[in-house]
Amino acid sequence: MAIVTISPAAEQEIQRALLAENGFRSTRRTKLVCTIGPSSCSYEVLSELAQNGMNVARLNMTHGNHEWHNAVVARIRQLNKEKGYCIAIMADTEGSEIHTGELEEAIKVEVGTRVYFTIRSPAPPELGGVPVVGVNYDSLGEDLEVGDHIIVDGGMCELVVVSKAGPDVLAESIEQGLLLSKANLTFRRDGELIRGRAALLPVISAKDWRDIDWAISAQVDFIAVSFVRTADVITNLRSYIETRTAPAAGASGSSSAAEEPPCIELIAKLEAYDCLAHLDEIIRAADGIMVARGDLGAQIPVEEVPSVQKFAVSRARQLGKPAIVAHQLLHSMIGYPIPTRAEVADVADVVRQRADALMLSGESAMGAYPLKALGVLRGVAGRMEEWARDEKYGAVVLPQIGESSDGAISEEICASAALMANRLGAAAIFVFTRRGYMANFLSRCRPDCPVFAFTDSQSVRQRLNLRWGIMPFRMPFFPDPEENVRRTFQLMRSRGFVQQGQLVVVVSDLRPGKEDIIRSVQASGWLYVQQGQLVVVVSDLRPGKGDIIRKVRRVQWKMPSLVPYMTIMILG
Repeated sequence: MAIVTISPAAEQEIQRALLAENGFRSTRRTKLVCTIGPSSCSYEVLSELAQNGMNVARLNMTHGNHEWHNAVVARIRQLNKEKGYCIAIMADTEGSEIHTGELEEAIKVEVGTRVYFTIRSPAPPELGGVPVVGVNYDSLGEDLEVGDHIIVDGGMCELVVVSKAGPDVLAESIEQGLLLSKANLTFRRDGELIRGRAALLPVISAKDWRDIDWAISAQVDFIAVSFVRTADVITNLRSYIETRTAPAAGASGSSSAAEEPPCIELIAKLEAYDCLAHLDEIIRAADGIMVARGDLGAQIPVEEVPSVQKFAVSRARQLGKPAIVAHQLLHSMIGYPIPTRAEVADVADVVRQRADALMLSGESAMGAYPLKALGVLRGVAGRMEEWARDEKYGAVVLPQIGESSDGAISEEICASAALMANRLGAAAIFVFTRRGYMANFLSRCRPDCPVFAFTDSQSVRQRLNLRWGIMPFRMPFFPDPEENVRRTFQLMRSRGFVQQGQLVVVVSDLRPGKEDIIRSVQASGWLYVQQGQLVVVVSDLRPGKGDIIRKVRRVQWKMPSLVPYMTIMILG
C-alpha cells in the first residue's frame, strides 16, 4: 500500500473542514423529535431547537401546504449546511382518518355545550345559533346513532350524539375541552369502538399519495405512515418509493456516497385498532415505529395503552428498529410554561424503557413554549439515562437478526464491542460505516458509553440521528483505515469527547476499495475469512517501544476480503 504524505497546511485545512461540517453535539442517548408548526417554523426558532437538542424535525402533512413545507425544509437544510447540524426530516402522512375541517378559531366547549357536526361542504358557521364543525366523512350520519360518543383528538373533549338530521349530527359536550381544526374523531358505542365504514377506508388516501410524491421529491429522511393496519401497506409503499427513486435507465453508476439515490426510511405509526393483531409483522416490515398514543388511546381502552407501548418499544429494539413514543408527553405545556409532575414521570418511564426517541406534537408545533418543552425532554432524558446506566435497567434478550453470514458476524462483533465497552469502562465506541449497518446493531445493544458513528454520506448521517445512542459525524474515508482512525481521534479530542488515557473501542464495516459492505476486524485481534472458514487471530504486540496504544496495525498480508472489524485502543 502506498503511503500518502499530506502537508501540515493541508492537514490543518482538512481538520478545519471536519470541525465546520460537524456542528454542536450532545452525548444524550435518547433522541428528540419536534413537530414543526406556526410556533417553530421560523429560522430563528428552528436554530434554537437544533441548538437545544432537536434531532428530527417532523412535518405533519395534515396541516399546511407543500409550499409551506418546502420553506421549512429549506430552512432546516440551511441550518445543516451553515452550522454543521444533521437534523433529519420526517414527513408524517395524514392517513384516512376522520377529522374536523378547518376552523377560523378553536371552539371552547363547556359541559352542556352543543355542536353540529356536518358533512356539508363548505360547512356553515352556525345553525340556529349552534356552532357547526365540518367533518370529512360522508358516512357520518349512517354510522352514528343517538347516544353514541364522539371523542375529539384522543380525549381533548367528548360529546354525546343528541339527534341526527340529514347531513347534520347534533352532539352535546359532557366535559370541558377544545375543538380544533383537523382534529381526529373517533366514535364509541357502549364503550366499544364503532368501526363502521371507516374500517374500509384505505390506509393511504389520494391526498397521502400526493404528499408522498412531494416527500420523495423533497428527499426527506423518513416518511411516517398513519393508521397502518397490516404490513402490506409498508411493503407496497417501499416498492413504490424504490421505483420512484431508482436511477434512470442507462445512467452511469458511481460509488460516491454523494451520488447515491435518496433512501427514505418508513416509520409505521401504531394508532389503529387493527394493527394490534399484526404488530410483529408490521415492525419487521417497517424501518421503525411510532407509538402514537393519542389516537391509539381513542381506539382501544386507555388502560391498555401502556402495555401496548412497552411491548412495541421492546419488540422494535429486539428487531433492530428505532421506536418513537409520541403524543401528549407534555400536553399541558401547550399553554403553560411548566409540565405537570405526572407528565414528567411519564417521560421518565419512556426513557427507562429505552425507546429511541421522544416526540413533541402540539407542544412544539403550536404551543406557547416550544423551547421550554424541548428543554424538559432533554433534562429528563439525560437524568434518567444516567440512572438507567447506574442501575443497569432496561436489559432485554436480543435474538439474532442477521440474515446472512456477514450480518451474523457484524451482529456478534457489535454485541461483543458493546459488552466489552461496558465491562472495561470504555469512554466511547467509534464505528466507521457507509450505510449505517453496524451503527444500527450497536444502537440496539444500548451500550453505556456514547457511540460515535462516522460516515461519508450526509443522508446516512441524518438517518442515524434517530437511533438511540448514536452521535453521527460526516467525514471522507481514506483507503488506509489507520488514517481514518487517526483523523477521528483528532476530531474527537478537539471536541473534548475523548481524552488522553481513555479506552475506546473501534468497529468498522468498511470494505477496502469500492465495495460497500465492509469486511474486517482489528481487535484485540483480526477476524477474517479464508477458504470458507472463520478464523480469529489475537495479538498483544505493541508497535515500537513504550507505545500504549493496544491495537493491531494494518499488515501487508495477502489475504481474501476481510470481515467487519473491531479494535481496542488506549489513547496515549
